[in-house]
Amino acid sequence: MSQSDDDKRALVAKRLKEARNLAGLSQTRAAELLDMHRPTITEIEAGNRRVTADELPRFAELYDVSVAWILGEAPDTLNLSDPNLELAARELGKLKPEELERLMRLLAVMKTEQARSK
Repeated sequence: MSQSDDDKRALVAKRLKEARNLAGLSQTRAAELLDMHRPTITEIEAGNRRVTADELPRFAELYDVSVAWILGEAPDTLNLSDPNLELAARELGKLKPEELERLMRLLAVMKTEQARSK
């Protein structure tokens, strides 16, 4: 494997982990929603296992990102200085752990329902 293949795999692994975290999903929850085993998610995010062509769009849909972004072919579109993002982060930081867990479950249900309606 050439260095560029290693770099590409590392980028895909990094972006999948980042997208999962931004989606507010644990590896366990992501694995459940993708019908995978949690160690599979761990291996992919560590760059030890390649993502198949069939899995890639499933990850993109679940995490609400484009396949091109995961592959590093599209730039990051998240503007960290966006006032709405800053406000959301502040408000999320005020939630009690059980409230945050409830919100994450609600978001997961909403994403699942959205995916089913497509």
